[in-house]
Amino acid sequence: MRFGVLGPLAVTTDAGEPVVVPGAKVRVLLADLLANRNQVVSADRLIDDLWAEDVPANPLGALQVRVSQLRKALNDAEPGARDLVESRSPGYVLRTAEVDADHFTALAGASDVETLTSALKLWRGDAYADMADEEFVRAEATRLTEQRLTVRERLADARLARGEHDLVAAELAELVARHPLRESLRALHLRALYAAGRQTEALDSYADLRERLADELGLDPGPEVAALHRKILEQDSALSPPPKAAIIRNSLPARLDELVGRAEALAELRTLVPGQRLVTLIGPGGVGKTRLATEVAREQTFPDGVHLVELAPLPAGDPGIAERVLATLGVHEATGASVAPDDRLTVALRDRQLLIVLDNCEHVIEPAAALVARVLREATGVTVLATSREPLGLTGEVLWEVPLLAVPDGGDLDAVRRSAAARLFTARAAAHQRNFRLDERTAPAVAQLCRRLDGLPLALELAATRVRSLGVTGVVDRLDDRFRLLSTAQRDRPDRQRTLTAVIGWSWELLDAADQQVLARLAVFADGCTTEAAEEVCGADLDALARLVDRSLVVPDDSGAEPRYRLLESIAAFGLERLPDLKAVRAQHTAYYTALAEQADPHLRGADQQQWLARLDAETANLRAALAHGGGLRLANALTWYWILRGRLTEARRALAHDGSAAEQAQAAAWRVGFALLQGAPVVAEEIRAALAAHPGDRAAWFVANAVLDRGEVTLAAELLPTVFEDRWTEAAVLSTRAKLAHVRGDLAELERTGTRSGALFAELGDRWGQLQANDWLGGLLEMRGDHEGAAALHEQGLGWAEELALWPDVGGKLSWLAWLAVQNRDYARARELGERAYRLAAEQDAPAAMVFAGMSLGMAARRTGDLAPALHHLGAIAERGRAEAQPALYLPMILVELGYAAEQSGDPAAGLALHLEAFAAARTMDAPRDAVMALEGMASAVAAPEVAARLLGAAAATRAALEAPAAPAERDETDRVTARVVTALGQERFSALLAEGSRLGPDDARALIAA
Repeated sequence: MRFGVLGPLAVTTDAGEPVVVPGAKVRVLLADLLANRNQVVSADRLIDDLWAEDVPANPLGALQVRVSQLRKALNDAEPGARDLVESRSPGYVLRTAEVDADHFTALAGASDVETLTSALKLWRGDAYADMADEEFVRAEATRLTEQRLTVRERLADARLARGEHDLVAAELAELVARHPLRESLRALHLRALYAAGRQTEALDSYADLRERLADELGLDPGPEVAALHRKILEQDSALSPPPKAAIIRNSLPARLDELVGRAEALAELRTLVPGQRLVTLIGPGGVGKTRLATEVAREQTFPDGVHLVELAPLPAGDPGIAERVLATLGVHEATGASVAPDDRLTVALRDRQLLIVLDNCEHVIEPAAALVARVLREATGVTVLATSREPLGLTGEVLWEVPLLAVPDGGDLDAVRRSAAARLFTARAAAHQRNFRLDERTAPAVAQLCRRLDGLPLALELAATRVRSLGVTGVVDRLDDRFRLLSTAQRDRPDRQRTLTAVIGWSWELLDAADQQVLARLAVFADGCTTEAAEEVCGADLDALARLVDRSLVVPDDSGAEPRYRLLESIAAFGLERLPDLKAVRAQHTAYYTALAEQADPHLRGADQQQWLARLDAETANLRAALAHGGGLRLANALTWYWILRGRLTEARRALAHDGSAAEQAQAAAWRVGFALLQGAPVVAEEIRAALAAHPGDRAAWFVANAVLDRGEVTLAAELLPTVFEDRWTEAAVLSTRAKLAHVRGDLAELERTGTRSGALFAELGDRWGQLQANDWLGGLLEMRGDHEGAAALHEQGLGWAEELALWPDVGGKLSWLAWLAVQNRDYARARELGERAYRLAAEQDAPAAMVFAGMSLGMAARRTGDLAPALHHLGAIAERGRAEAQPALYLPMILVELGYAAEQSGDPAAGLALHLEAFAAARTMDAPRDAVMALEGMASAVAAPEVAARLLGAAAATRAALEAPAAPAERDETDRVTARVVTALGQERFSALLAEGSRLGPDDARALIAA
């Protein structure tokens, strides 16, 4: 993390991306800590600096809030950065060595032009510019300002020694006007004026100094300035400038606007270029190669200068590159001799040390490469920085691919502000429409625009010119017609950069017909393709792909298991417009991905599950495109299990509604019923049975039965589960669901048998997802038996499997299991932490069932720590959801018990008793004896008569013993609390007698005590 105080307060990541520090007070706090960096600043002093006389009611609490906000802002931008702000008695300290002021001080002691120039480039304005009124920065700002002026004087002195007297005289005039009595600065100005041939002005300047000193301070000029004045009068030869030949001349265009989003690139190239003979910046048209190259070159210092040679005006293949270089260098052809331009250039460069920027080499790639090879061979002091859409292909060439600007990873304002693409668009849009701002209203549209344009700088700049007339939303709405939309009337742009069509067309025209055909066909892919897919669909071999990659028209991506090739969205749109056989190519694309999905399906239920999940994940966009262009039910049926594993229920239901053959429709109907049930559709037994009868597949029957069980329909689920299996995988899946049924019913022996067998079968098949399902209920078995440590170990193992497969709903489920165990073990802080992680993940995945599980632990942990407001929020919402089902949801009884305890704790035992009675009824309906026991214990807490409470506790304890389901520590806390109250009311002897009497009652008989 880097901090800037040499100008307005600024924070950037190590990669150069800006960090948003929200809130004026948080920025003041950061400035205070930076002004006293690496030193502890007391809390009292910080409070005084932040609020002065307007101190809040709880100043220490308010300060802690601001510190927390600062840490969060730093950590959100760069994980771990929150640790930079440490709590140290009696306050806080910011530990950092990355402050621009410290870097400036380190460079300020140099004497050479390059280092001093680098030091001054760190300044972006006055020190602490936006904190100038704060007393705590005044001393630091004053010191830095004086140091800056001293460095400017030393730089002027060094530049005078190099003969730059004209420029120095002009630049110092403004400084002298601001500091008219500073004699060291005036002396430098006198020397510059004299060396520039402006002796009279030098003498007038000295006279002005003498007059001002006398009038304002009553002093004469110091001896050094007076001696310089005498030398000027005597025209001392020591003051003469160095010969003109010593002056370095550059030929770079002036900077017209700010380079945005390239801080990291500049930093890397700044050090790369001086150490290499040939660096080529490559990338697609419009990515900003020329602009980046000129900015890099501007920061280089070579004895014979830095020179930009524009090759774009040359016709394709034109050999006249040497003439353009000679013209740029100002080398004239001698009369009376006929020497080839290449020969003249190598002679002219042989003894020079300079940097040549060869811009836009792609259309003259062969002659450019030949010339550069000769220059590098024969002129050893020359460095070449080239820009091209393809490499020069020379020995020693260092290729540096100019990346697209980072696009927003979300639509919220902070995420958009962090994006380099969004910052560039905002800056250019504001230049065309003065009141354009990036704010909560415009951020979503800007994010979408940046993503649609792939972060391509030229496209973003062209889009920005349309904001004034269309607004940013209007620009986004018209991106489907981007080639008509993205053009500009800016007259200083080359023709090839005035429209997006021209930018891409420049590269298209350089391709032969075969490569043009391949590029156009690649446009049918969505989000790229593998080499195999390109060969099958486009007839593209590796050589063709390599040529297109070399020309920066295809982007290679080797971040996955196998290489992929992508087109920028704009290049794809350009290619589709030039594809004459679009319908035929789309048909090939659909056929290829249908075959791929059918090949993948069995592998998703075996040892290769992870590999095939990753492959289908990479092809998600292509699979959706294939469905949209004729894939139909054949493709949809092949993808059902993939969609289940990835939790894409809506997508599955939509795809399974496509047309197909009768057999395909019957298969799809069965699976569609299961997906609908998972999304809350009514449970209609007749419709479910009819759908399964039309497609008697065991796997579909299991899937639907499992979905029915999730809806609380225990009896129907048990009926639907198949008893004969088409394969071992289906047997394992059915056993896993039977284990879940046993868990609901409290049948520990059946739970152990089915869960263990299911896990063993899935392990033999190598199916991690299946093992994960069995793991859930085996962990539940250990929890019911009171082995919470063993249960946690099993769920931790399952969490690892789920993360390994990127099964995020299952990751959330495992976190919820661990949160539930933390609740049972009274570790409520950990329960809340795990529950919040699970809840966030479930919300991100739009998984309502997972949100219920996570919300249960959050509500229970809150209730048991006395934090009733969030407890009622979570538990109340879950209860309403569970009550809305045709049959009570499996989780409803325990939620009602928790709400009953909350009502009792709030002073309303009657309401609590009603909730416990409702919980008992729901538990008995679904044949869930363990939940019924918890409801009995809850009734004991809320019933008014201590005698009834004692009997209820006895019945509950006896039932637990029979179920072999001991109470967890947190559950014992409730029964211990009630027991203590009842013993106090009855006495120990009477309580024990009633407890024994209750132990002879069954759950229903115990429940009947309330009515009596």
